[in-house]
Amino acid sequence: MKTNDGENRIKIIFKTGFIGIIVNVVLAAFKMILGTLAHSIAIISDGVNNLTDAASSIITITGAALAGKPADKKHPFGYGRIEYFSSFVIAIIVLYAGVTALIEAVKNIITPGVPDYSTLTLIMVAVAVVAKLALSLYTISQGKRANSDSLTASGKEAILDAIVSFSTLVAAGAYVKFELNVEPFLAAVISILIIKTGMETLLETISKMLGEPGDYKLVIAIKKTVCEFEGVHGAYDLVMNNYGPDMDLASIHLEVDDTLPAAKLDALTRQITDEVYEKHGVYLSAIGFYSRNTLNDEIKSIEKKVAEIALSKEMVKAMHGFYVDLENKKMRFDLVISLNGKNRRNYHQKAVDAVKEAFPDYEIKVGMDIDFNELGE
Repeated sequence: MKTNDGENRIKIIFKTGFIGIIVNVVLAAFKMILGTLAHSIAIISDGVNNLTDAASSIITITGAALAGKPADKKHPFGYGRIEYFSSFVIAIIVLYAGVTALIEAVKNIITPGVPDYSTLTLIMVAVAVVAKLALSLYTISQGKRANSDSLTASGKEAILDAIVSFSTLVAAGAYVKFELNVEPFLAAVISILIIKTGMETLLETISKMLGEPGDYKLVIAIKKTVCEFEGVHGAYDLVMNNYGPDMDLASIHLEVDDTLPAAKLDALTRQITDEVYEKHGVYLSAIGFYSRNTLNDEIKSIEKKVAEIALSKEMVKAMHGFYVDLENKKMRFDLVISLNGKNRRNYHQKAVDAVKEAFPDYEIKVGMDIDFNELGE
């Protein structure tokens, strides 16, 4: 279960991070001593890898501490995005550890060493595997609970570390039983897996730093909540902005009757803002309005015809915000052009030209909208 309590979240990250540091430092010292006694480059490299994990935990704690700083004049939306930079640094560390391990593995393939394993060594390595696996599962569960990308990334890396340690144990067993030295080959394969995980974490973090569309289910849920209010005929252009794991801001356009007075619009805005934050934890920092013509058969007929023309054009997904001033022959509306279109403005213009051809007497203004939550296509 995730926690939205900022203070509790920071405590979870701090506690998990400190546990990670202690366990990894102990494992690092333990493996380096074992590796030296057994003349095993794989066990020694695994110990060095534990030191990088301890460094990752330090970065996670530092990132969480900085991210918890309150908003100020320089950063009015807070410092939550620092945690994404923490994940970025951790991903770099994982990549470095993977590349370093691969280089050592290749060296040992070219010039294999002669390890000296004992039964005690194998037992000790097995204990280290169990300890690392337990730490990884704990870190991932706490990362999900605290909604911390950096903690989750550390936990995923720790799982691979446990696999690395296990492969070392398997290689050691193969050498003891069959005098078959497969240790460097297994180390090479695992190193490639570590590099793959580092790249995936790096790309995922960069994507979040650049800005991703809001979660599709959350977007649908927010629109449903908004449209349940009396007087709201439609919700459009929901744009989500993330400023860290606990800081989601959004803006939205609502379609309301053109007869709704400002006082009621103000009250409606406040009610919707409170309800969305209470239900979904998202703060609507801006609410805009599209005015809707009150019941008029002629306008309804015009709207239907415009929609048929516009929606028949390629890449046009939706039309909203439609309003007609019959007396002054003015018409305005927005068209949502799919993000799949390479030149969206051209598709928009073709639809606008078709509408203008059908209504030459009207002054027509058409906005081009993006469906920021265009997912699953």
